[in-house]
This record gives sequence, structure tokens and C-alpha cells, in this order.
Amino acid sequence: MKTKDLEAKKKNTAQLKKEASSLGMDLFGVADITGLKKDFRYLNSATVENLNSAVSLGVRLLQPVLEDIQDQPTPLYLHHYRQVNYLLDRAALLLSQRIQEDGYLALPIAASQVIDWEKQCGHVSHKAIAIAAGLGWLGRNNLLVHPQYGAQVRLVTVLTNYPLTANAPLKHSCETCRVCIDACPARAIKDDQAQFDHKGCFETLRGFKTKANIGHYICGICVKACNGSADPSMPRKPRNARSFITLRNTKSD
Repeated sequence: MKTKDLEAKKKNTAQLKKEASSLGMDLFGVADITGLKKDFRYLNSATVENLNSAVSLGVRLLQPVLEDIQDQPTPLYLHHYRQVNYLLDRAALLLSQRIQEDGYLALPIAASQVIDWEKQCGHVSHKAIAIAAGLGWLGRNNLLVHPQYGAQVRLVTVLTNYPLTANAPLKHSCETCRVCIDACPARAIKDDQAQFDHKGCFETLRGFKTKANIGHYICGICVKACNGSADPSMPRKPRNARSFITLRNTKSD
């Protein structure tokens, strides 16, 4: 590849990362998804044929909200979960519009649009793409584990053909940490991640949906347990001076 093309990719990636931060994103990574598209669900193959890159975005969950969870999800966690999903979806939409304005294609995939609840899957696996984008690894809890924030993040994905520089996956693992195994109310988490009990997890979520009066398939207990190397006393990284509350300059017709 020509040096000019490499520089353009690098510039595009840096600019997009800066804009993502201004939209409230804590995590940003780029993945080559040519080998992952075979696992996409309910997406027209023609739609994604030329979208061989993905931007993975993440937001860290708020520590006090997670600390409020004891043995079941709380209404506070449900509200936070929904608001973070909204923030992720909004950022993905605005970055996709930005890419389209540059003359390229972008397809935002909703943060929490589940296609099959029992299999706990959507159009794409946000965590698989985040792993490919170097944002973490697949933990025993079947979630993305970020080296600093643990599993205490939520993710969204933008599929695109925008020229970007892809990251390399991290060479990390949970190693000897098993805190999520003891915390899981469903006993769905095993020492071998491949033995994760999806059905047991789902049945527990189903119970929480009615018993805890949540009305949604969520838990948060293993998320709370897996905090990586996060220190709640440490301030978050300073953002760009531009406020992410002002999400987009509007133009009159």
C-alpha cells in the first residue's frame, strides 16, 4: 500500500477517534471484519459485502450504579443501561453520518437490539468485533473484558468501508481471576469459557425480569464483579473541549 494511502487511513482514524471521544465514548477501536461477516445474522449479504471494517465504540458504566446491585438488577441499573445504550446508538449514528458525508458507507448496528434472546445474539457480535479491534478479550463471563474497566462497559458497532487503520487483538486473558464464577447467580460461568451455560444465564434473566419487576432481560451481577484494574477514585480521561452534549450542529433546510 502506498505511503499516501497509509497516511490517509491514519488521519481518518485519528479524526474519527477524536470525534467519538467528543460524543462521550470511552473506548474506540477499528477491526478488520472480513473473517467475521460469516457470523452476521439477518443482514443482507449485499448490504455488508463491501463493508470490511468496523469501528467499535464503548462507554464505561458508572461505578455507583453497579455498586447498588446486590443479588439482582435494580431499577437504577435498568435506567442506566438504557441511557448508555441511547448514548452509544446516538454516537454510532452521528459517526456514520460523518463517514457518509465523506463519500463512504457506514452502517450503525444498535447497541442492544437482540434478534434471538435465548441465544443472546443480535445482528453482529459487538464483543467479537471489540476483541478484533483490540479493546479486550473474551472473559469467562462471556463478556468483553477491557484491561482497565473489566466487563463494566457497553458496546456499539459501525460497519464501514471508510479507509481506517485496524488495531491488532490484545494478547491477554483472565488468567487466574475467577471472581465472576462465584458471583454468578445462575452458576452459568465456568472455568472454561467455552462451557458457559447460555440457557442457564437466560433462565435467570427471565426470572429477574418478573421477580425484580425489571421488565427486561438484564442482570449486571457479573458485570459488577469484573472491574478489571479500574480504580473508582481515578478521574476519567479528559475529553475534547467540545461538549458531547451538543451532539451535532443542526442545519436548516
